[in-house]
Amino acid sequence: MKSFHNRSSATIAAFVAALALAPGLLQADWPQYRGPNHDGLSAEKIFRQWPATGPRQLWKVPLNTGFSSFAIAHGMAYTLVRREIDGLDQEVCLALDASSGKEAWASPIGRAKYDGGGDTGARDNRGGDGPRSTPTVDGDRVYTLSAYLVLSCFDAKSGKTLWSKDLTKDLSGKVITWQNAASPLIDGDLIFVNANAPGHCLAALHKQDGRVVWSGQNDKMTHATPIAATILGQRQIIFFTQSGLVAVDPKNGAVLWRYKFPYSTSTAASPVVSGDIVYCSAGYGVGAGAVRIARSGGQFTATEIWRAPNKLPSHWSTPVVLNGHLYGLFSFKEFGTGPLKCVELATGKEVWSQSGFGPGGVLLADGHILVLSDTGDLILVEATPAAYKEVARFDALAGKCWNAPALSGGRVYARSTTEGVCLEIGPGDAR
Repeated sequence: MKSFHNRSSATIAAFVAALALAPGLLQADWPQYRGPNHDGLSAEKIFRQWPATGPRQLWKVPLNTGFSSFAIAHGMAYTLVRREIDGLDQEVCLALDASSGKEAWASPIGRAKYDGGGDTGARDNRGGDGPRSTPTVDGDRVYTLSAYLVLSCFDAKSGKTLWSKDLTKDLSGKVITWQNAASPLIDGDLIFVNANAPGHCLAALHKQDGRVVWSGQNDKMTHATPIAATILGQRQIIFFTQSGLVAVDPKNGAVLWRYKFPYSTSTAASPVVSGDIVYCSAGYGVGAGAVRIARSGGQFTATEIWRAPNKLPSHWSTPVVLNGHLYGLFSFKEFGTGPLKCVELATGKEVWSQSGFGPGGVLLADGHILVLSDTGDLILVEATPAAYKEVARFDALAGKCWNAPALSGGRVYARSTTEGVCLEIGPGDAR
């Protein structure tokens, strides 16, 4: 780049103005489930003190049933809801103006019919009847994976369908009980999904047109969203399957390592990576465990460093990690009461526990845990192993919140089965 000293003052002023207007440069987008790096971590600064009346509310809008989180990009907030269209219940991808909550567009992605549904009141815990996955934004496109494994791509500005691929037809995928809850994972030019198809469960499709780039393996799908991570210099996609953890090379699907892990009824929390340690957990009596990854040349091995059967269960809430400690909602069917815990990652030792949260979701920002309880409270907690230190709390939402909040530009975006809200909790400059 040429030196600024050789540019005119007018050129410099225009360049600075462009920076100020360019989306994503002065604030961090949250373009997919659990944030830009698949880990629930934000680089943004946040306010440590909230007004007595709670953070400033920018908007609150009604949203019909669903357990989808928000993805934030291009000044828009994307989520999935259930809506009747032409007399049929449909899953619909919504684009809301991120500053006002005003609906910009709505595009159907497939039928809305679910196993084990029920009333969506905050005290009913039978599952609800709404979409369980979250849209993914990449460039000028939005990608969704429906309950019945239809992968769709939309223009982010208009909502126009660019392409759609039914994995049950194109890859002979099988829909599991409670339908799909995993969100599409994009890394580079590829979209990674578990199609649950014999011999072709793990698959990568090109984000441009949906063509299958590679597929393979017989590791049956769960409700867990895969993650992308770099471990010991190797980029890898880690799927949490009914066989356990399976890490593959994103370029060709070659298996790098496996960790056999029990499966019972449903696995829904994503794996968590910190350095060379990979952690995972499930409910239904399964519990948690962690492996250490080693590399010798091009060969990887996964060695279990601890296992806690039927302990530290994650029903569907994925924890975050900071300085060797996990912080998350470890509970199973403890609705409204399940605890927030701090756990030593390398040993599985519980450091502290505080009840009263239930299976909501967490993110980590500025050394603090932002918790969305399953009854709609937003709670700010200092991320320290010393003790549970609550900083602030606000009753943000009615309805049931079985998902994770999003943070972008100093604003937290959260939703329940009945409404969505945007609150100002930071200065808005990610740097």
